[in-house]
Amino acid sequence: MKIDVKYSKADAPAQNEIKEVQEKSIEALKTLRAGNGAGNDFLGWVNLPAEITEEEIRRIELTAERLKKKSEVFVVAGIGGSYLGARMVIEALKHNFDTLLERKNPTIIYAGNTMNEDYLADLIDVLDKKDYSLAVISKSGTTTETAVTFRILRNHITKKYGKKEAAERIVAITDKEKGVLKSLADKEGYDTFVIPDNVGGRYSVLTPVGLIPIAVAGFDIRQLIAGAKLQREESLFNDSAESDAIKYVTARNILYNKGKTIELLVNYQPNLVFLSEWWKQLYGESEGKENKGLFPASVSNTTDLHSMGQYIQEGRRLMFETVLHIEQTGRRLPIPEQEIDDDKLNYLKDFSLTQINHKAEEGTRLAHLEGDVSQITLSTEKIDVQTIGRLIYFFELCCGVSGYVLNVNPFDQPGVENYKKKMFSLLGKK
Repeated sequence: MKIDVKYSKADAPAQNEIKEVQEKSIEALKTLRAGNGAGNDFLGWVNLPAEITEEEIRRIELTAERLKKKSEVFVVAGIGGSYLGARMVIEALKHNFDTLLERKNPTIIYAGNTMNEDYLADLIDVLDKKDYSLAVISKSGTTTETAVTFRILRNHITKKYGKKEAAERIVAITDKEKGVLKSLADKEGYDTFVIPDNVGGRYSVLTPVGLIPIAVAGFDIRQLIAGAKLQREESLFNDSAESDAIKYVTARNILYNKGKTIELLVNYQPNLVFLSEWWKQLYGESEGKENKGLFPASVSNTTDLHSMGQYIQEGRRLMFETVLHIEQTGRRLPIPEQEIDDDKLNYLKDFSLTQINHKAEEGTRLAHLEGDVSQITLSTEKIDVQTIGRLIYFFELCCGVSGYVLNVNPFDQPGVENYKKKMFSLLGKK
């Protein structure tokens, strides 16, 4: 379903200010489309939805079907963009309590995104008792969290199934030609899929990095790609100030210029929490450099109205909200009328929970506007596979354009290397 953007202003900008940022946003979009801006060797994601081949999609589907038959559990070993995109899609689309229901597809478990020993030891307890397979995702094969985790899991799966069967249960998603993981995969005979050289990790969800786990989880990757393709056609080639992508980029940069330093992504559906987590990495790594950029944060309402709501309403005026409004939900639960109205809720008998949730959203938006919190609203009819594809491309495109508006390279992450150097030094690595 189409994404619609609206901007509610607590403090209205002047027309010349709007025009100036609009023009910068449109020029930034043209730069991205032409491929002549900073980081242009990492623009493979721009045309990916239109260029992915039938052969690639079919190979992913066949691999997913083979692994499903072998597995009660499918482990995704990766960190950052190597797992957040897949997890975002799977969490958004799955039954909220799927682990407690009879399942047709494997349970997806994530590892390699932490070095917490208890977490990995607990995972081994589960894998001792379950049939499983795994995907290891790393372009270089040397990302510490993922590499250490894979070493432990490779040892476990080999002991459990033997070397030959273990190799049939491992998929390596890595560089096309070079790197530690590619060499190991070739040596051991793992199925391998390529992370394109011109696609960075946080933009990689529509490559095998995201598509293989999503397909193993049982979701239609063709519809996901179709949604992204539709959004590409609507956003990439639209230089109008009325383009929803240009509206979003313009609004958030106007607010940034007004001194707002935090963008809060707000959702009202618990299955969208990992959409927020993926969005935070996408924007944080892309914009946060050279002492520039909005700090991406998130809340999940109405839950967080009872924790963070007070600060948003009356704390320091550092932030604005980008609200994800979903018009429809997939299920309906009527509010029962009670003969004795002990809890005084009979007045809600004609409402669905979705209608009540929407009133809570509307009331919150009005209250926060009164509290000097400006809002951007991104609306769509419902959450389904195609809509998630649209949201992926929409946010990726707007992120690249916003980076160019800020005059930073939105496709590198030099600051990430600093902690690694310090850690390796403390560990005594030569």
